[in-house]
Amino acid sequence: MDRMFRVLGFWTGIFAVMFYLGDMKTTSLLFFGQTGFFVFLSYLNLSERMYIYIFGAYLTVFFVGFTYWTTFMMIPGQAVGH
Repeated sequence: MDRMFRVLGFWTGIFAVMFYLGDMKTTSLLFFGQTGFFVFLSYLNLSERMYIYIFGAYLTVFFVGFTYWTTFMMIPGQAVGH
């Protein structure tokens, strides 16, 4: 299970670099933070159950934040910067 967190760290790192190259600095910083978080967790050698609990908590926080942002912060039909 620790290797899967390294895989998550790898892919979030790839996304962070692509966001940075696309001139999306804030998003790239968010993904660099996630990369560090996943790689750090992968070297803690926790039990598989604990890795599942941490991943479940991560998904819960993400979905709550994403739902809040899309419901209350985004303006329907308005594209920023276009």
